[in-house]
Amino acid sequence: MKVLILGSGGREHALAWAVTRSPRVTEVVCAPGNGGIAQIARPVSVDLKDLAAMARLAEAEKPDLTIVGPELPLSLGIVDELQQRGMRVFGPTRAAAMLETSKGFAKRFLQRHNIPTPNYAVCSSPAEVEKAIEMFHPPIVVKADGLAAGKGVIICESRATAAEAAQGLFTGALLGSSEQQVVIEEFIEGDEVSFLCLSDGQHVAPLIAAQDHKRIGEGDTGPNTGGMGVYSADSLLDAAMSDWILNHIAVPTVEGMAAEETPFAGVLYCGLMMTARGPQVLEFNARFGDPETQAIVVRLESDLIDALEACVDGNLLDAPMRWAPGASACVVASSGGYPGSYKNGFPITGLAAAAQVPGVQIFHAGSAQVGGQIVTAGGRVLGVTAAADSLDGALARAYQALAEISFEGMYYRRDIGHRALGAAK
Repeated sequence: MKVLILGSGGREHALAWAVTRSPRVTEVVCAPGNGGIAQIARPVSVDLKDLAAMARLAEAEKPDLTIVGPELPLSLGIVDELQQRGMRVFGPTRAAAMLETSKGFAKRFLQRHNIPTPNYAVCSSPAEVEKAIEMFHPPIVVKADGLAAGKGVIICESRATAAEAAQGLFTGALLGSSEQQVVIEEFIEGDEVSFLCLSDGQHVAPLIAAQDHKRIGEGDTGPNTGGMGVYSADSLLDAAMSDWILNHIAVPTVEGMAAEETPFAGVLYCGLMMTARGPQVLEFNARFGDPETQAIVVRLESDLIDALEACVDGNLLDAPMRWAPGASACVVASSGGYPGSYKNGFPITGLAAAAQVPGVQIFHAGSAQVGGQIVTAGGRVLGVTAAADSLDGALARAYQALAEISFEGMYYRRDIGHRALGAAK
């Protein structure tokens, strides 16, 4: 098999690594890829914002399967485009991806299908926001309706700041592009859990659960990021809770999308808050998470290609997944200044030594190869990932590997998994 992966981040490196382990795969092409991915797959230049360019690339490469990594190509309709050309592609259609690409759509869908989610209002103008926020007690959550690269959620301590945040979203002052709709949402508290499933449009198969660390600072402080680290452990969700989430959230979502004639095939990422009144859906993503994928794939013992093809063919139940017991962790090494402004082009040293630590895989998120040297090329640079029999063991291996790596301004959190361990490491 020849496999094409669209994307350039840590998620795509992890997917490429998992795909190359399949005995059925003879070639992996990644577009556009990065410095790390280039060591295991053939990188090809493409603009992920250009639907026609991605379609031309797929036509030229003629892969047996295309895997769509990031949300932007899904929002443009790359799956529809390739399906119309008779190509096999893993990911949801543009209409099904609206579970991620429109928070207003997702909230209304959740309400229609009685799936637990915080109370909300969808507003189309500042005047509607002014009315809606009177129904919410501060703090109030204000969300951009569309894709915002992890920057579209603002927690506001007063109604005045909520109105101001919404105004900033409508005008484009906050994100650089103006929103047509804004979601006002009830603030809820608890532990966040990422519950990812595969779906073939009818059936659902859960992946192992993971917990992301979104804030830049230790102790979960400072601005939100795309994710500074994640862990997966058997203890994160017990079997009864996993079954409850599967049967009350994931399955009703897939069944609801099918009933509304927009069947969802691909990865359904349920971003949950575990609250006193039970799990609540904060958001959906329509693709693999980043960095959740890194921690998940290192525990996958079965063939990822078998599962992804089963989703495309509509027979997911015929391709059961097997998982290694124990735990895994991914710690992100970021550029100094991230998630604000940062500089690129710094040489990365120590990668070979870090890769020698048992159980460690280093996934590149923002790197480039320049003259035989791997250099920084993004805010999140590396996802240093390790698996072990216990979470303590996985974290120890990841941090041992990180100690070998160096680049100018390198920053990483030293407390990944602290909630599970009961104390900051």
